[in-house]
Amino acid sequence: MDFYSEAKDMKDELTENRRYFHKTAEVGLDMPIAQEYVMTKLTEYGLEPKKCGHGVTALLGQGAPVLLLRADMDALPMEEMSGESFACTGGHAHACGHDFHAAMLLSAAKLLKQSESQLKGTVKLMFQPAEETFEGSHDMIENGILENPHVDAALAFHVAPGKMLPGLFMYNAGGVMMNSVDGFHIDIKGKGGHGAYPNLSVDPLNIAAQIYIALEELIAREADPEKTCVLTVGQLHGGNAANIIPDCAFMEGTLRTNDKDEREKLVQRISETAKGIAAVYGGTAELTVLSDVPPLICDKAFTEEMAGYMNELGIAKPFPDMKANASEDFAVIAEAVPSAFMYLSAGFTDERGDYSAHNPKVRFNEDVLPIGAAGLAHCAVRWLEKHNK
Repeated sequence: MDFYSEAKDMKDELTENRRYFHKTAEVGLDMPIAQEYVMTKLTEYGLEPKKCGHGVTALLGQGAPVLLLRADMDALPMEEMSGESFACTGGHAHACGHDFHAAMLLSAAKLLKQSESQLKGTVKLMFQPAEETFEGSHDMIENGILENPHVDAALAFHVAPGKMLPGLFMYNAGGVMMNSVDGFHIDIKGKGGHGAYPNLSVDPLNIAAQIYIALEELIAREADPEKTCVLTVGQLHGGNAANIIPDCAFMEGTLRTNDKDEREKLVQRISETAKGIAAVYGGTAELTVLSDVPPLICDKAFTEEMAGYMNELGIAKPFPDMKANASEDFAVIAEAVPSAFMYLSAGFTDERGDYSAHNPKVRFNEDVLPIGAAGLAHCAVRWLEKHNK
């Protein structure tokens, strides 16, 4: 089957599905709207979808080998300012392109169903929630996504906005593609009181400020400068009035690295630093781990094989050795089974390409939709053909 020609004929349906996910954006694990929509569409296409944790799965074909195709489908907790006619107005935004991923996998499923009798094995679909909070892969693994039947390899696509028109696929078969991420929450407790008498209180906001500065110094003075180490505090909260010193405050942030040893060292030092500084100022600090995702390292042989199948299609040019400071919880899948992760360019060369992912004004080019759907289907068919025993 000429999957790309078929996918182009499905462009209107691809767009409709993408825009539905976009308008009804949801965040986190609990995504009832997306979950129900995926199950409805897969049923319409002739599949028998099932819930898997907070996500959805379905099977095509039968027997070994088994290839997993994964798409995340969650959004970000932010207001959308893209100006699109189908923008979400509910305080959530698909500013990372996961609406594209879900739409492309839906259409890949439809394409594969149409040629199911020719599949030389099994394709398992994974529609995943909570990638942005780094909970979704763990949730679906705990609920058996990699078993019954056992998954032998996994493939995922991600779209990339910016100034690159559709027509590139980017990958890394030689090393760390994306950083680990360790999310943390620090609770700081002091002693509240009157703003006019700070000497009678233990100010948790002052402690939080000192911890914030010290965490930045960990990167400046303790991290190996030859390694990628990025620490960001994205939230710092405490108090609700100008003349009251509160009892407590909290901060949340992320540590991202591309090195196992630096990761282990810095995670420990974050906790030690927070607790030590709080004690110096008469308070306490406790750290809670919010996420624990390793660096994304794709399997070399499998990734090169997938790149070869993408080249067969002739619809996108390869861009090898891609690296990114961001993190991706598909890394949890890649740690368990041989995997490949590819970015598909989805930008514009005009002002629509001025914004990056996670920006409220970001826009993505829908011309990438048939490329992604066809690429997933073609790679699945070809890999099953080669590895069928």
